[in-house]
Amino acid sequence: MGHEVRGVVAPAKGAKVEVTTVVVPDPGPGEALVRVRACGVCHTDLHYREGAINDAFPFLLGHEAAGTVEAVGPGVANVSPGDYVVIAWRAPCGSCRSCLRGRPWYCFDSRNAAQPMTLVDGTPLSPALGIGAFAELTLVAAGQAVRVDPAARPEAAGLIGCGVMAGFGAAVNTGNVQRGDTVAVIGCGGVGDAAIAGATIAGARRVIAVDVDPRKLEWARRFGATDVVDARAEDPVEAIRALTGGNGADVVIEAVGSAGTYRQAFFSRDLAGTLVQVGVPDPTMTIELPMIELFGRGGALKSSWYGDCLPTRDFPLLIGLYLSGRLDLDGFVSETIGLDDVEEAFARMQRGEVLRSVVTF
Repeated sequence: MGHEVRGVVAPAKGAKVEVTTVVVPDPGPGEALVRVRACGVCHTDLHYREGAINDAFPFLLGHEAAGTVEAVGPGVANVSPGDYVVIAWRAPCGSCRSCLRGRPWYCFDSRNAAQPMTLVDGTPLSPALGIGAFAELTLVAAGQAVRVDPAARPEAAGLIGCGVMAGFGAAVNTGNVQRGDTVAVIGCGGVGDAAIAGATIAGARRVIAVDVDPRKLEWARRFGATDVVDARAEDPVEAIRALTGGNGADVVIEAVGSAGTYRQAFFSRDLAGTLVQVGVPDPTMTIELPMIELFGRGGALKSSWYGDCLPTRDFPLLIGLYLSGRLDLDGFVSETIGLDDVEEAFARMQRGEVLRSVVTF
């Protein structure tokens, strides 16, 4: 028997989202039905609406969510009804090549997919990142539901399901920021600020925030930036070098996803420094770099997928840091809204007025 709930659907490429009735099935084997309590409005949802991910319309949007397990299907052992969870868009299968090689953060096994949710006329919906949490209930593979401490308020907790984990992990997991390192973060939206927070918690002695928006630079200070660079007013490469004794940063995190900022990040590194790309580029983008610079500078050029996280390990860790006062998840929540306000939240996000709008139920 299905459950009829309200949900936010992107009906066609570039069309405004609609709040409509969604039919959510009861959980089958290996699945969990989650009552959503809060879900962040992430830029990835806008990518889905614009057709920049794929063309499997209509999409049920929302993926950065916390909620309570309502029911589970046969064979589910990791969660039980009543558990407070954050939903991950990756649930390592344990048996694929990446998992067996000890790299579960690279697992994208399609067997994690749950039954389809539909419109009332039976039209299947494509859930954003396999979640679809702009709805009162959502159905996910049980492995995606990660238990966390219920003391964390859902508006904050849900954000670790995507943007905060991506940025924090880019610094701590992919970039391996160490105590005493110098770090530069180019792009100070939600992901970039989470990278700043991660670098700060890891013990970086200097964290340089780079952006073209003075408002975002002020937000970056809240999360631990020791220095800020307005890239409209000065060359960020030269500014980062000046702030690091002429050397460049040990770790540079590119959180924009453009060829221009990637190039800046590349030349902002110290000799043998690490560049971490966590910003998602347009598929058409290309970049040219002199091979002698690739050879001569050495170091590492890395991409960070979901902060190279293992959700069952990292989600409780981040919630623990939040509850102990070391990670300011509340600072990412610019406003709380209802389901009917998602379209306008997209507009505010595009104008750079918010770090995160969060839908609450």
